Amino acid sequence: MGSYQNDLVIGIDLGDKHGQVCMLNLSTGELAEDRVTMTPKGIRRFFRAVETRLVAIEVGTHSRWVSHTLEELGVPVVVANPRRLQLISKSDSKNDRTDAELLARLASVDPKLLAPIHHRSDQAQADLAMLKTRDNLIKARTAMVNQVRGMAKAFGFRLRKCGAASFPRHVFEDIPAVLMPAVSPLLEAIESQTRLVKNLDRQVTRLCEERYPETRHLLQVYGVGPLTALAFILVIEDPHRFEKSRSVGAFLGLRPRQSDSGRIQKQLRITKAGDSFLRSLLVQCAQYILGPFGQDCDLRRWGHSLALRGGKNAKRRAVVAVARKLSTILHRLWVSGAEYQPLRSQTEAAA
Repeated sequence: MGSYQNDLVIGIDLGDKHGQVCMLNLSTGELAEDRVTMTPKGIRRFFRAVETRLVAIEVGTHSRWVSHTLEELGVPVVVANPRRLQLISKSDSKNDRTDAELLARLASVDPKLLAPIHHRSDQAQADLAMLKTRDNLIKARTAMVNQVRGMAKAFGFRLRKCGAASFPRHVFEDIPAVLMPAVSPLLEAIESQTRLVKNLDRQVTRLCEERYPETRHLLQVYGVGPLTALAFILVIEDPHRFEKSRSVGAFLGLRPRQSDSGRIQKQLRITKAGDSFLRSLLVQCAQYILGPFGQDCDLRRWGHSLALRGGKNAKRRAVVAVARKLSTILHRLWVSGAEYQPLRSQTEAAA
């Protein structure tokens, strides 16, 4: 393959087994193509023979370990956000070669055009994967509970209401005998899933206390539990990457889309950018804060004032707004380490 000069900008379209490489020479404008094996050994072998000014790759299954491998080799790398690359995602002649070339050309003009993202560390990624495993177990358990209820309804039986954890114990006697051969494996699986979830809950609590003690600042907010606090720490990872705490809500996709023109300002849905798992957890916390069991606080009062403004979707918008403001509060508590005051506005007014 030979060696190349340091005026190359490289774009790689990451495949499952091979990556399509496009090398753009900034001095001559010439393009060269190659392929790289998608293994750590293959990446190291390829870039030890190539001197490059910048490598551009797109976010995907392999982008995290590829970017870390390149950083270990001292190769400058930028990871592009696919949500911002309409030239690639909406191209009418999309293939691996053109995708790699577009990455290289955009990176050669200005890397900021790729809206670069930062991959979290291996440890943070592994801990976050454990939280998502817990989430998948709960979803699978809920699906099995609903399946059992549906089977019983087909025979004219309506099973009593209860939590998923206690479901097998409470409904066992209500299930008709003819259904037991089909339902018993599901009940056993639900009990097994419950044990696994409880074990993961203990691991989450242990991680908060031992590896991520900064979660104690976030747990001050009533309605935020260890799961949400730990997920917030793991997804953000470095709180100082945001100059303003308000930027966290936009980073997590809780900011409304904008399509203003002149005096016309449309009311659009949120962008849903960023980590969907953390966004879902923050929305659940917001629903709890605004619900019947929520504690009286400034955030709850502000959310209720939004919901009372009327409109078909006022309550839904209030929940999203509270989730967005909650992300701001959590980031500020994390950075400052301050004590959370649930009724701060009332205290200031009294003072």
